[in-house]
Amino acid sequence: MEIIFLLTIFIIAYLYSSVGHGGASGYIALMALFSIEPGLIRCSALIMNVFVSGIALLIFFKAGYFRWRIVFPFLILSIPFSFIGAWIEIDPRFYKIMLGILLLLGVLRILIRFQDSDTLKTPQFAVSIFLGALLGFVSGIIGIGGGIILSPLLLIMRWANVKEAAAASALFILLNSSSGLLSLSFQSNIILTPDIFLWVITGITGATAGSFMGGYKLSYNTLRYVLSLVLILASYKLLIV
Repeated sequence: MEIIFLLTIFIIAYLYSSVGHGGASGYIALMALFSIEPGLIRCSALIMNVFVSGIALLIFFKAGYFRWRIVFPFLILSIPFSFIGAWIEIDPRFYKIMLGILLLLGVLRILIRFQDSDTLKTPQFAVSIFLGALLGFVSGIIGIGGGIILSPLLLIMRWANVKEAAAASALFILLNSSSGLLSLSFQSNIILTPDIFLWVITGITGATAGSFMGGYKLSYNTLRYVLSLVLILASYKLLIV
């Protein structure tokens, strides 16, 4: 079972990093399926998020897809609001419902192949700041980086092309996850498993391969369906069981 767990971490990191994500929703889904202690889940997911999104950012940046102007307005309030969100304790049932819905959004993000738009728009500055605050707050509460919502938003609104959205999401996730972890540390709420080092190494390995594929090649149909199945099962467990 441990081998299956680590293999799935690799797949999650590979897939998510290929679209500029850290994979927190996937790690949370996996840990939920394996009945990991709830106190470990949020902190562990954020730690792996930081490493995986950091690698994704580096590779997409080197590939020439990072655009500071796209992500900067979203970051202004998302970072402090993710810090605030991580400070909030919510009802466990409500937490499970929110997480289950976000996991289903993750399935849609993985399965839908967005096409680049010929004409890109520039969002209003105030709109970007507001959305960044909202995404940061939600990501802090749930223990994700927020890229699972930001990325499709950038694409649907035609504010970025596919790989620019991936690069922007990677930085967004990296900073918001770090802010969430900082908040948890101030609360003395950092709870880690002795296996976290092995999980992180596995995630880094998957992220390195996935980010390279995302930045330069991008072809992963079979793994998309495997990960989508994991997320659907976890969402079912959270929302129904």
